[in-house]
Amino acid sequence: MNTDYRGRRATIMGLGHFGGGVAAARWLARQGAIVTVTDLTDENTLADSLAMLADVPVAAVHLGGHREEDFRDADLVVVNPAVRPDNSWLDTARRAGATLRTEIELFVKNCPARIVGVTGSNGKSTTAAMIAEILRASGRRTFLGGNIGGSLLEQLPQIGRDDWVVLELSSFQLRHFRRPHTPCAGSAHGVCRLHIAVVTGCTPNHLDWHRSFADYAAAKQRILAGQTPDDFAVLNARDAEVASWRPLVRGHLVSTPELDDLPPLAVPGEHNRINAACAAAAAMAAGCGDGEVRQGLRRFVGLPQRLESIADITGRRFYNDSAATTPESTVAALRSLDVHVWLLAGGAAKGCDFGPLTAEIVRRARGAAFFGAVREKLLERVASIDRRFPCIAVETLDEALQWCWMRCRSGEAIVFSPGCAGTDQFRNYRRRGECFVELVGRLDNLPI
Repeated sequence: MNTDYRGRRATIMGLGHFGGGVAAARWLARQGAIVTVTDLTDENTLADSLAMLADVPVAAVHLGGHREEDFRDADLVVVNPAVRPDNSWLDTARRAGATLRTEIELFVKNCPARIVGVTGSNGKSTTAAMIAEILRASGRRTFLGGNIGGSLLEQLPQIGRDDWVVLELSSFQLRHFRRPHTPCAGSAHGVCRLHIAVVTGCTPNHLDWHRSFADYAAAKQRILAGQTPDDFAVLNARDAEVASWRPLVRGHLVSTPELDDLPPLAVPGEHNRINAACAAAAAMAAGCGDGEVRQGLRRFVGLPQRLESIADITGRRFYNDSAATTPESTVAALRSLDVHVWLLAGGAAKGCDFGPLTAEIVRRARGAAFFGAVREKLLERVASIDRRFPCIAVETLDEALQWCWMRCRSGEAIVFSPGCAGTDQFRNYRRRGECFVELVGRLDNLPI
Protein backbone atom coordinates (compact mmCIF):
# COMPACT_ATOMS: atom_id res chain seq x y z
CA MET A 1 0.00 0.00 0.00
CA ASN A 2 1.38 3.43 -0.98
CA THR A 3 2.36 5.91 1.71
CA ASP A 4 0.04 8.80 2.53
CA TYR A 5 2.16 11.96 2.29
CA ARG A 6 -0.59 14.43 3.20
CA GLY A 7 0.65 16.90 5.81
CA ARG A 8 4.07 15.24 6.05
CA ARG A 9 7.08 17.55 6.15
CA ALA A 10 9.36 16.66 3.24
CA THR A 11 12.82 18.13 2.67
CA ILE A 12 14.33 17.88 -0.82
CA MET A 13 18.09 17.77 -0.24
CA GLY A 14 19.74 18.80 -3.50
CA LEU A 15 17.65 20.27 -6.30
CA GLY A 16 20.26 19.49 -8.93
CA HIS A 17 20.19 19.92 -12.73
CA PHE A 18 18.88 16.57 -13.98
CA GLY A 19 15.28 16.88 -12.82
CA GLY A 20 15.19 14.43 -9.92
CA GLY A 21 14.90 17.06 -7.21
CA VAL A 22 12.36 19.05 -9.19
CA ALA A 23 10.23 15.98 -9.90
CA ALA A 24 10.30 14.87 -6.26
CA ALA A 25 9.25 18.35 -5.09
CA ARG A 26 6.41 18.56 -7.61
CA TRP A 27 5.17 15.05 -6.93
CA LEU A 28 5.27 15.31 -3.14
CA ALA A 29 3.54 18.69 -3.21
CA ARG A 30 0.76 17.13 -5.28
CA GLN A 31 0.48 14.35 -2.71
CA GLY A 32 -0.18 16.99 -0.07
CA ALA A 33 3.26 17.08 1.54
CA ILE A 34 4.73 20.26 3.02
CA VAL A 35 7.82 20.62 0.85
CA THR A 36 11.08 22.41 1.64
CA VAL A 37 13.89 22.57 -0.93
CA THR A 38 17.48 23.01 0.24
CA ASP A 39 20.70 23.11 -1.78
CA LEU A 40 24.29 24.19 -1.19
CA THR A 41 24.32 25.90 -4.60
CA ASP A 42 23.12 29.47 -5.15
CA GLU A 43 20.03 30.75 -6.95
CA ASN A 44 21.83 31.74 -10.17
CA THR A 45 23.34 28.31 -10.66
CA LEU A 46 19.97 26.61 -10.11
CA ALA A 47 17.92 29.10 -12.13
CA ASP A 48 16.69 26.52 -14.64
CA SER A 49 15.57 24.06 -11.96
CA LEU A 50 13.94 26.79 -9.89
CA ALA A 51 11.97 27.96 -12.93
CA MET A 52 10.43 24.49 -13.18
CA LEU A 53 9.13 24.88 -9.62
CA ALA A 54 7.47 28.24 -10.26
CA ASP A 55 3.96 26.73 -10.22
CA VAL A 56 4.60 24.33 -7.33
CA PRO A 57 3.34 25.20 -3.81
CA VAL A 58 6.73 24.78 -2.12
CA ALA A 59 6.71 25.87 1.53
CA ALA A 60 10.32 27.06 1.59
CA VAL A 61 13.45 27.24 -0.58
CA HIS A 62 16.82 27.54 1.20
CA LEU A 63 19.83 27.94 -1.11
CA GLY A 64 23.53 28.53 -0.56
CA GLY A 65 23.63 26.25 2.48
CA HIS A 66 21.57 23.86 4.61
CA ARG A 67 19.68 24.61 7.82
CA GLU A 68 19.50 22.20 10.73
CA GLU A 69 15.74 22.58 11.19
CA ASP A 70 15.10 21.39 7.62
CA PHE A 71 16.50 17.99 8.64
CA ARG A 72 15.64 17.92 12.34
CA ASP A 73 11.96 18.68 11.76
CA ALA A 74 11.42 16.61 8.60
CA ASP A 75 9.31 13.47 8.35
CA LEU A 76 10.89 12.61 4.99
CA VAL A 77 14.20 13.65 3.42
CA VAL A 78 14.58 13.06 -0.32
CA VAL A 79 18.32 12.78 -0.88
CA ASN A 80 20.14 13.70 -4.06
CA PRO A 81 22.00 10.48 -4.96
CA ALA A 82 25.32 12.34 -5.19
CA VAL A 83 25.13 12.99 -1.42
CA ARG A 84 27.15 10.43 0.50
CA PRO A 85 25.09 8.27 2.92
CA ASP A 86 27.34 9.30 5.83
CA ASN A 87 26.61 13.00 5.32
CA SER A 88 26.23 14.80 8.66
CA TRP A 89 22.91 16.40 7.68
CA LEU A 90 21.50 12.94 6.99
CA ASP A 91 22.72 11.85 10.41
CA THR A 92 20.71 14.72 11.88
CA ALA A 93 17.61 13.56 10.02
CA ARG A 94 18.10 9.93 11.09
CA ARG A 95 18.49 10.86 14.75
CA ALA A 96 15.25 12.86 14.53
CA GLY A 97 13.41 9.83 13.13
CA ALA A 98 13.01 11.01 9.54
CA THR A 99 12.65 8.58 6.65
CA LEU A 100 15.41 8.93 4.04
CA ARG A 101 14.70 8.18 0.38
CA THR A 102 16.03 9.07 -3.04
CA GLU A 103 13.77 10.15 -5.89
CA ILE A 104 14.30 6.80 -7.62
CA GLU A 105 13.23 4.94 -4.46
CA LEU A 106 10.04 7.01 -4.30
CA PHE A 107 9.31 6.00 -7.87
CA VAL A 108 10.04 2.29 -7.41
CA LYS A 109 8.01 2.22 -4.21
CA ASN A 110 4.93 3.68 -5.91
CA CYS A 111 5.22 2.23 -9.42
CA PRO A 112 2.58 -0.42 -10.29
CA ALA A 113 4.41 -1.68 -13.41
CA ARG A 114 7.10 -4.31 -13.71
CA ILE A 115 10.53 -2.70 -13.62
CA VAL A 116 13.74 -3.60 -15.45
CA GLY A 117 16.75 -2.08 -13.68
CA VAL A 118 20.05 -1.68 -15.55
CA THR A 119 23.41 -0.79 -14.06
CA GLY A 120 27.08 -1.13 -14.98
CA SER A 121 30.27 0.91 -15.12
CA ASN A 122 29.84 1.26 -18.88
CA GLY A 123 27.02 0.59 -21.30
CA LYS A 124 24.08 0.95 -18.94
CA SER A 125 22.42 3.80 -20.85
CA THR A 126 22.69 2.05 -24.21
CA THR A 127 21.54 -1.28 -22.77
CA ALA A 128 18.55 0.32 -21.04
CA ALA A 129 17.54 2.10 -24.26
CA MET A 130 17.94 -1.13 -26.26
CA ILE A 131 15.68 -2.99 -23.82
CA ALA A 132 13.05 -0.27 -24.10
CA GLU A 133 13.25 -0.41 -27.90
CA ILE A 134 12.73 -4.19 -27.91
CA LEU A 135 9.80 -4.00 -25.48
CA ARG A 136 8.16 -1.35 -27.64
CA ALA A 137 8.75 -3.44 -30.75
CA SER A 138 6.86 -6.25 -29.03
CA GLY A 139 3.86 -3.96 -28.48
CA ARG A 140 4.38 -3.40 -24.76
CA ARG A 141 3.82 0.13 -23.47
CA THR A 142 7.21 1.07 -22.05
CA PHE A 143 8.63 3.97 -20.03
CA LEU A 144 12.38 4.68 -19.99
CA GLY A 145 13.95 6.79 -17.24
CA GLY A 146 16.24 6.98 -14.26
CA ASN A 147 19.83 8.04 -14.76
CA ILE A 148 19.41 8.02 -18.55
CA GLY A 149 17.00 10.88 -18.90
CA GLY A 150 15.22 12.08 -15.83
CA SER A 151 12.50 11.24 -13.37
CA LEU A 152 9.35 9.28 -14.16
CA LEU A 153 7.65 10.30 -10.90
CA GLU A 154 5.29 12.72 -12.58
CA GLN A 155 4.23 10.06 -15.08
CA LEU A 156 3.11 7.67 -12.34
CA PRO A 157 -0.61 8.40 -12.93
CA GLN A 158 -0.20 7.20 -16.53
CA ILE A 159 1.70 4.00 -15.66
CA GLY A 160 -0.40 0.87 -15.21
CA ARG A 161 0.16 -2.68 -14.01
CA ASP A 162 0.43 -4.02 -17.57
CA ASP A 163 3.12 -1.52 -18.55
CA TRP A 164 6.89 -1.90 -18.36
CA VAL A 165 9.45 0.51 -16.94
CA VAL A 166 13.17 0.45 -17.75
CA LEU A 167 15.42 2.33 -15.32
CA GLU A 168 19.10 3.08 -15.71
CA LEU A 169 20.58 3.05 -12.19
CA SER A 170 23.91 4.58 -11.16
CA SER A 171 26.08 3.41 -8.28
CA PHE A 172 25.09 6.60 -6.43
CA GLN A 173 21.40 5.74 -6.74
CA LEU A 174 21.93 2.11 -5.79
CA ARG A 175 24.16 3.00 -2.84
CA HIS A 176 21.12 4.58 -1.19
CA PHE A 177 18.86 1.56 -1.82
CA ARG A 178 17.72 -0.04 1.42
CA ARG A 179 19.37 -3.24 2.57
CA PRO A 180 17.03 -6.26 2.83
CA HIS A 181 16.44 -5.75 6.57
CA THR A 182 15.42 -2.08 6.23
CA PRO A 183 12.03 -0.95 4.89
CA CYS A 184 11.55 0.70 1.51
CA ALA A 185 9.10 -0.68 -0.98
CA GLY A 186 5.96 -2.68 -0.49
CA SER A 187 7.53 -5.99 -1.44
CA ALA A 188 7.73 -9.05 0.75
CA HIS A 189 11.37 -8.31 1.45
CA GLY A 190 10.79 -4.62 2.26
CA VAL A 191 13.34 -3.34 -0.28
CA CYS A 192 13.16 -1.81 -3.75
CA ARG A 193 12.31 -4.75 -5.96
CA LEU A 194 13.24 -4.96 -9.63
CA HIS A 195 11.55 -7.70 -11.63
CA ILE A 196 14.54 -7.91 -13.99
CA ALA A 197 18.02 -6.74 -12.95
CA VAL A 198 20.77 -6.26 -15.54
CA VAL A 199 24.47 -5.66 -14.87
CA THR A 200 26.58 -4.81 -17.93
CA GLY A 201 29.96 -4.73 -16.19
CA CYS A 202 31.86 -3.51 -13.16
CA THR A 203 35.27 -1.86 -13.31
CA PRO A 204 36.74 0.75 -10.91
CA ASN A 205 34.84 4.03 -11.18
CA HIS A 206 33.82 6.95 -8.97
CA LEU A 207 36.51 5.99 -6.46
CA ASP A 208 36.68 9.67 -5.51
CA TRP A 209 33.17 9.16 -4.01
CA HIS A 210 33.11 5.51 -3.02
CA ARG A 211 35.60 4.53 -0.35
CA SER A 212 37.04 1.69 -2.42
CA PHE A 213 36.32 -0.56 -5.36
CA ALA A 214 34.73 -3.00 -2.92
CA ASP A 215 32.33 -0.27 -1.78
CA TYR A 216 31.57 0.64 -5.41
CA ALA A 217 30.92 -3.00 -6.34
CA ALA A 218 28.72 -3.47 -3.27
CA ALA A 219 26.62 -0.50 -4.40
CA LYS A 220 26.16 -2.08 -7.82
CA GLN A 221 25.22 -5.39 -6.24
CA ARG A 222 22.24 -3.80 -4.51
CA ILE A 223 20.39 -4.04 -7.80
CA LEU A 224 19.92 -7.72 -6.91
CA ALA A 225 19.09 -7.28 -3.23
CA GLY A 226 15.31 -6.92 -3.39
CA GLN A 227 14.64 -9.69 -5.88
CA THR A 228 12.60 -12.81 -5.15
CA PRO A 229 12.68 -16.31 -6.70
CA ASP A 230 10.12 -15.06 -9.23
CA ASP A 231 12.48 -12.41 -10.61
CA PHE A 232 15.27 -12.48 -13.20
CA ALA A 233 18.91 -11.38 -13.32
CA VAL A 234 21.14 -10.81 -16.34
CA LEU A 235 24.85 -10.75 -15.52
CA ASN A 236 27.36 -10.06 -18.27
CA ALA A 237 29.47 -13.20 -17.90
CA ARG A 238 32.13 -11.68 -20.17
CA ASP A 239 33.01 -9.40 -17.26
CA ALA A 240 34.93 -11.45 -14.66
CA GLU A 241 33.86 -9.29 -11.72
CA VAL A 242 30.17 -9.46 -12.61
CA ALA A 243 30.37 -13.17 -13.36
CA SER A 244 31.55 -13.71 -9.78
CA TRP A 245 28.23 -12.30 -8.50
CA ARG A 246 26.26 -15.41 -9.48
CA PRO A 247 25.83 -16.52 -5.83
CA LEU A 248 24.01 -13.22 -5.14
CA VAL A 249 21.22 -13.95 -7.61
CA ARG A 250 17.96 -14.70 -5.78
CA GLY A 251 15.82 -15.41 -8.84
CA HIS A 252 16.40 -16.87 -12.30
CA LEU A 253 19.81 -16.22 -13.86
CA VAL A 254 19.33 -15.54 -17.58
CA SER A 255 22.16 -16.33 -19.98
CA THR A 256 23.06 -13.84 -22.71
CA PRO A 257 23.04 -14.99 -26.35
CA GLU A 258 26.19 -15.42 -28.39
CA LEU A 259 27.28 -12.20 -30.10
CA ASP A 260 27.23 -13.86 -33.53
CA ASP A 261 23.54 -14.68 -33.04
CA LEU A 262 22.58 -11.01 -32.83
CA PRO A 263 21.42 -9.03 -35.87
CA PRO A 264 23.54 -6.26 -37.42
CA LEU A 265 23.50 -3.10 -35.29
CA ALA A 266 23.49 0.57 -36.26
CA VAL A 267 25.92 1.32 -33.41
CA PRO A 268 29.57 0.26 -33.86
CA GLY A 269 31.87 -1.78 -31.66
CA GLU A 270 32.00 -5.11 -29.87
CA HIS A 271 31.04 -3.34 -26.62
CA ASN A 272 27.70 -2.45 -28.17
CA ARG A 273 27.16 -6.05 -29.24
CA ILE A 274 27.74 -7.05 -25.61
CA ASN A 275 25.22 -4.39 -24.56
CA ALA A 276 22.80 -5.82 -27.11
CA ALA A 277 23.30 -9.34 -25.76
CA CYS A 278 22.41 -8.14 -22.26
CA ALA A 279 19.38 -6.30 -23.63
CA ALA A 280 18.24 -9.35 -25.57
CA ALA A 281 18.48 -11.56 -22.47
CA ALA A 282 16.46 -9.06 -20.41
CA ALA A 283 13.80 -8.76 -23.10
CA MET A 284 13.48 -12.54 -23.38
CA ALA A 285 13.05 -12.68 -19.59
CA ALA A 286 10.20 -10.20 -20.07
CA GLY A 287 8.56 -12.60 -22.52
CA CYS A 288 9.71 -11.18 -25.86
CA GLY A 289 10.27 -13.59 -28.73
CA ASP A 290 13.37 -13.87 -30.89
CA GLY A 291 11.78 -11.97 -33.76
CA GLU A 292 10.79 -9.10 -31.48
CA VAL A 293 14.30 -8.97 -30.03
CA ARG A 294 15.87 -8.79 -33.47
CA GLN A 295 13.39 -6.17 -34.66
CA GLY A 296 14.02 -3.96 -31.63
CA LEU A 297 17.81 -4.20 -31.92
CA ARG A 298 17.68 -3.34 -35.63
CA ARG A 299 15.58 -0.27 -34.83
CA PHE A 300 18.00 1.03 -32.23
CA VAL A 301 20.02 3.88 -33.74
CA GLY A 302 22.07 4.89 -30.70
CA LEU A 303 21.92 7.61 -28.06
CA PRO A 304 23.05 11.23 -28.16
CA GLN A 305 26.64 11.87 -27.04
CA ARG A 306 27.59 8.19 -27.20
CA LEU A 307 30.01 7.92 -30.10
CA GLU A 308 27.52 10.02 -32.01
CA SER A 309 28.54 11.07 -35.52
CA ILE A 310 27.78 14.80 -35.59
CA ALA A 311 29.53 16.30 -38.64
CA ASP A 312 31.61 15.77 -41.76
CA ILE A 313 33.72 18.80 -42.62
CA THR A 314 35.93 18.55 -45.72
CA GLY A 315 36.11 14.78 -45.32
CA ARG A 316 36.90 14.88 -41.63
CA ARG A 317 34.41 12.99 -39.47
CA PHE A 318 33.50 14.25 -35.97
CA TYR A 319 32.22 12.07 -33.14
CA ASN A 320 30.70 13.30 -29.88
CA ASP A 321 31.28 10.71 -27.15
CA SER A 322 30.94 13.07 -24.18
CA ALA A 323 29.07 10.37 -22.23
CA ALA A 324 32.38 8.47 -22.06
CA THR A 325 33.19 9.36 -18.45
CA THR A 326 35.43 6.36 -17.76
CA PRO A 327 38.72 5.24 -19.36
CA GLU A 328 37.04 1.97 -20.40
CA SER A 329 34.45 3.88 -22.44
CA THR A 330 37.15 5.72 -24.35
CA VAL A 331 39.03 2.49 -24.98
CA ALA A 332 35.80 1.03 -26.42
CA ALA A 333 35.40 4.08 -28.67
CA LEU A 334 38.95 3.76 -30.01
CA ARG A 335 38.38 0.08 -30.75
CA SER A 336 35.09 0.76 -32.53
CA LEU A 337 36.35 2.97 -35.35
CA ASP A 338 38.36 1.74 -38.33
CA VAL A 339 39.75 5.15 -39.37
CA HIS A 340 42.69 7.20 -38.15
CA VAL A 341 41.58 9.00 -34.99
CA TRP A 342 42.62 12.28 -33.40
CA LEU A 343 41.42 12.05 -29.82
CA LEU A 344 40.26 14.72 -27.40
CA ALA A 345 40.34 13.43 -23.82
CA GLY A 346 40.49 14.78 -20.29
CA GLY A 347 38.51 16.37 -17.51
CA ALA A 348 38.23 15.54 -13.83
CA ALA A 349 39.68 12.32 -12.40
CA LYS A 350 37.45 9.89 -10.51
CA GLY A 351 40.15 7.70 -9.04
CA CYS A 352 40.44 5.58 -12.20
CA ASP A 353 43.56 3.93 -13.61
CA PHE A 354 44.64 5.65 -16.85
CA GLY A 355 47.26 3.02 -17.71
CA PRO A 356 45.17 0.88 -20.08
CA LEU A 357 43.66 3.98 -21.70
CA THR A 358 46.98 5.66 -22.49
CA ALA A 359 48.36 2.40 -23.86
CA GLU A 360 45.33 2.13 -26.15
CA ILE A 361 45.71 5.75 -27.24
CA VAL A 362 49.31 5.14 -28.35
CA ARG A 363 48.28 1.90 -30.04
CA ARG A 364 45.24 3.15 -31.95
CA ALA A 365 45.13 6.95 -32.20
CA ARG A 366 46.96 9.16 -34.68
CA GLY A 367 47.39 11.81 -32.01
CA ALA A 368 45.70 13.20 -28.91
CA ALA A 369 44.98 16.53 -27.22
CA PHE A 370 44.45 16.38 -23.46
CA PHE A 371 42.56 19.10 -21.61
CA GLY A 372 41.18 19.84 -18.17
CA ALA A 373 42.39 18.86 -14.73
CA VAL A 374 44.09 15.59 -15.73
CA ARG A 375 45.79 16.87 -18.89
CA GLU A 376 49.36 16.75 -17.55
CA LYS A 377 48.82 13.31 -16.02
CA LEU A 378 47.59 11.90 -19.33
CA LEU A 379 50.43 13.56 -21.24
CA GLU A 380 53.03 12.13 -18.87
CA ARG A 381 51.50 8.64 -19.12
CA VAL A 382 51.57 8.73 -22.93
CA ALA A 383 55.13 10.10 -22.97
CA SER A 384 56.28 7.26 -20.72
CA ILE A 385 55.06 4.83 -23.39
CA ASP A 386 56.17 6.67 -26.55
CA ARG A 387 57.79 10.12 -26.43
CA ARG A 388 57.35 10.52 -30.19
CA PHE A 389 53.58 10.12 -30.06
CA PRO A 390 51.89 13.37 -31.24
CA CYS A 391 50.09 14.84 -28.22
CA ILE A 392 49.65 18.02 -26.25
CA ALA A 393 48.26 19.18 -22.90
CA VAL A 394 46.07 22.30 -23.08
CA GLU A 395 43.66 23.88 -20.65
CA THR A 396 40.42 24.06 -22.62
CA LEU A 397 38.36 21.90 -24.94
CA ASP A 398 38.47 24.66 -27.55
CA GLU A 399 42.28 24.59 -27.63
CA ALA A 400 42.28 20.80 -27.84
CA LEU A 401 39.87 20.81 -30.78
CA GLN A 402 41.87 23.43 -32.68
CA TRP A 403 45.08 21.43 -32.22
CA CYS A 404 43.44 18.29 -33.62
CA TRP A 405 41.74 20.20 -36.43
CA MET A 406 45.06 21.61 -37.66
CA ARG A 407 46.51 18.08 -37.91
CA CYS A 408 43.56 16.00 -39.01
CA ARG A 409 43.31 15.19 -42.73
CA SER A 410 40.48 14.13 -45.01
CA GLY A 411 39.46 10.54 -44.34
CA GLU A 412 40.40 10.79 -40.66
CA ALA A 413 38.23 11.43 -37.61
CA ILE A 414 38.25 13.72 -34.60
CA VAL A 415 36.77 11.88 -31.62
CA PHE A 416 35.72 13.64 -28.44
CA SER A 417 35.78 10.83 -25.90
CA PRO A 418 36.99 12.33 -22.60
CA GLY A 419 37.29 9.21 -20.43
CA CYS A 420 36.75 11.46 -17.39
CA ALA A 421 34.05 13.42 -15.62
CA GLY A 422 33.51 16.96 -16.85
CA THR A 423 32.89 18.65 -13.54
CA ASP A 424 36.20 20.51 -13.53
CA GLN A 425 35.04 22.80 -16.36
CA PHE A 426 31.41 21.96 -17.16
CA ARG A 427 28.12 21.58 -15.31
CA ASN A 428 27.85 17.94 -16.47
CA TYR A 429 28.74 15.66 -19.37
CA ARG A 430 25.68 16.77 -21.35
CA ARG A 431 26.69 20.42 -21.31
CA ARG A 432 30.24 19.35 -22.17
CA GLY A 433 28.96 17.52 -25.25
CA GLU A 434 26.81 20.49 -26.28
CA CYS A 435 29.87 22.71 -26.02
CA PHE A 436 31.84 20.37 -28.29
CA VAL A 437 29.07 20.46 -30.90
CA GLU A 438 29.05 24.27 -30.75
CA LEU A 439 32.83 24.39 -31.21
CA VAL A 440 32.70 22.01 -34.18
CA GLY A 441 30.09 24.28 -35.75
CA ARG A 442 32.61 27.14 -35.78
CA LEU A 443 35.41 25.22 -37.50
CA ASP A 444 34.55 26.45 -41.00
CA ASN A 445 36.08 29.78 -39.93
CA LEU A 446 39.39 28.21 -38.94
CA PRO A 447 42.32 27.65 -41.32
CA ILE A 448 43.02 24.11 -42.47
